[in-house]
Amino acid sequence: MTSPTPGTPDPATGPPDPAPGPPDPATGPPDPAPGPPDPATGPPGSATGPPGPTTGLPAPAPGRPVPGSGTAAGSPAVEVRGLRVSLDGVPILFGVDLTVRAGEWVTVIGPNGAGKSTLLRAVGGLLPTPDAVRLFGTPLGALRRRERARVVATVAQSPVVPPGMAVLDYVLLGRNPYIPPLGRESAADLAVVHEVLDRLDLAGFRTRELATLSGGERQRVFLARALAQGATLLLLDEPTSALDIGHQQEVLELVDQLRRTHGLTVLATMHDLSIAGEYADRMVLLADGRIAAAGTPEEVLTEELLAHHYRAHVKVIPGPHGPLVLPTRPRP
Repeated sequence: MTSPTPGTPDPATGPPDPAPGPPDPATGPPDPAPGPPDPATGPPGSATGPPGPTTGLPAPAPGRPVPGSGTAAGSPAVEVRGLRVSLDGVPILFGVDLTVRAGEWVTVIGPNGAGKSTLLRAVGGLLPTPDAVRLFGTPLGALRRRERARVVATVAQSPVVPPGMAVLDYVLLGRNPYIPPLGRESAADLAVVHEVLDRLDLAGFRTRELATLSGGERQRVFLARALAQGATLLLLDEPTSALDIGHQQEVLELVDQLRRTHGLTVLATMHDLSIAGEYADRMVLLADGRIAAAGTPEEVLTEELLAHHYRAHVKVIPGPHGPLVLPTRPRP
């Protein structure tokens, strides 16, 4: 079984250690120097010690402190202020404000075209909006690519899949932020990857090419790469869209367990409103590029709000873990 060639680009985070050069239009300047700590929020958290043998979520490598690694629960993990985004000259987001606290699970919902995926891409540093976003008190534009990849991991709706790549090699790409330039993955990196594959029921797929997997199997592999990245913040863009109901529950339960035991922060988008309401601490309803409502699932998943913004006929009933949204046929 082969391992990724040292320096293999990770499609989600970019090259492991890019050389300075002209600004990348998608990610901004390649390696800006970090600014001083914000007097209002204090310096970013310091790096923690080495990882445990079976957590699947390693601590940052020694060296420059990584934002979020020492953040107390309840402190702001994501701060978005006045975010405006236009793509190809078309305005998508209009002055969005959002705060996600460390250890919290916030799910963004909204009709198609509301700007949900664009919001996640901006928070993940994949759009040139560094001044509007702070991660764990640090301006997004002050984070180098490798630093950002240790802070935030993204599961996109349609990740780029390198042709001919096996599952193990693809998940190993999540370890690129920890591999020195011209170096190779360590035994600890491999241990993390195997642990994540086991927990996501992917151990039997290690040597399979991604192209041979079903949509649901690939979705679990994409999540595995993000978890192997060991980041403090997970951005999940429709993480269960291609999964059957059993694997939906397994994946979301795993993410929630890791959030509670390892202090992860989760910012997700979902179309399944009932599932979203069961796992989120708070929800944000995005419509026409603006926040239309925010609060607990009970405050956001109301028949009135959903009828107005989704133009849908629904019935909302209380459930054991959150509101359940049932579509109903309109009366003739």
